[in-house]
Amino acid sequence: MWDFPRGSWQYDVMCGALIAFIAFAPRDWFHDQPRIPHATQVMSLPGPGESAFWIEPELVSPISESARLPELGKVLAQRTGKKQIVLTRIEPIFDSEHEVKGYLAWAKP
Repeated sequence: MWDFPRGSWQYDVMCGALIAFIAFAPRDWFHDQPRIPHATQVMSLPGPGESAFWIEPELVSPISESARLPELGKVLAQRTGKKQIVLTRIEPIFDSEHEVKGYLAWAKP
């Protein structure tokens, strides 16, 4: 299919056309959208019974331990669009080096 040697003018034209396509093609053609900052700080986890949420540690660390349940309930309500979320418990998830990787929070159904 391609018999032109590297460095020939045909090869250079094709490389230039590919680079121009990559640089100037609209991102809409590829359904590429900018990422929403902090979109993954809270994720809803599927499961039976209580609703479960994964919460990044950066979101939890500024909140004092005694106020975590009500404050994170408010944050989750804002992020999920629900009127009110009542958390029943929050548990830290540790990695192999005993550093907090995130929190699991359970809410009343």
